Amino acid sequence: MKRVLSGIQPSGALHIGNYFGMMRQMIAYQDSADLFCFIANYHAMTSVEEGPALARGTVDAAVSFLSLGLDPDRATFWVQSDVPEVQELTWILSTLAPMGLLERCHSYKDKVAKGIAPNHALFAYPVLMAADILLFQSNAVPVGKDQKQHLEVTRDLAQKFNLTFGETFVVPEAEIDDELAVIPGTDGQKMSKSYGNTIDIFTDRKTLKKTVMSVVTDATPIEEPKNPDQCNLFALYRLFLTPPQVAELRARYLAPGLKYSDVKKELIEAIWNYFEPQRARREELLARPDDVLDILRAGAEKAREAASETLGEVRRKVGLAYW
Repeated sequence: MKRVLSGIQPSGALHIGNYFGMMRQMIAYQDSADLFCFIANYHAMTSVEEGPALARGTVDAAVSFLSLGLDPDRATFWVQSDVPEVQELTWILSTLAPMGLLERCHSYKDKVAKGIAPNHALFAYPVLMAADILLFQSNAVPVGKDQKQHLEVTRDLAQKFNLTFGETFVVPEAEIDDELAVIPGTDGQKMSKSYGNTIDIFTDRKTLKKTVMSVVTDATPIEEPKNPDQCNLFALYRLFLTPPQVAELRARYLAPGLKYSDVKKELIEAIWNYFEPQRARREELLARPDDVLDILRAGAEKAREAASETLGEVRRKVGLAYW
């Protein structure tokens, strides 16, 4: 059975870009793959510098993922830092990672350009990500388009290790849904917590309304047709519609008289109604925090079993197991 792996950072409230870009795919894989899913709290340390905030965010992200439909009985679900084997593999892979390979990664450059302070963790992020993936011998990794280059780094490191020490790692494939490769934020850039342009999944209705009404649109007069393919609002609304409904919305855009404010009001209702069952599930889980922690502990035990097997083989091949 194909093994599928991906993770989500607890660096802030989960948003609809997280859901449609990765989480929904992961949840769907529960019925057709050996699913490994984790909360990437080590990665989040590149942007979250307050310990209590990271701890709260980790539990909140776990609760949110479970609320959205992840079933711990049909998946291995854990917190990254509960599997310390990933850090040892990160160091081993770092000894094989060429500087030029990491220097070419655009994500580091983009984040520094956005004002995020440069540090070694931000620069070496792709190596930790490679360890996350290779440690569990993952065949497929659902990612957004912005993570494709990091998957190429993972593949390069797997191939280099295999060539140097013998066949050890599965060389994974990236899975990118072209239609959902980049989900726009309220300002038209890629939706990201780093950019402050997100629409949070579990926000209250008042905040949801304020956020959606702030979505940037163009200045086309009401009496003129609009271009749906260049509209952030259209790109967001279509996520919640069936194909016939998308076609109907497109026709409204192409006809005179459409008001962006009307579309925004419809989108508020669509988001609110779409996630209503998940909000109820989330409230149930928040009322039982010990159950959530038990789920994460059990998931970490399962994950460590798989991780230990891979790392044991790696240690023997590189000479760290010398006895």
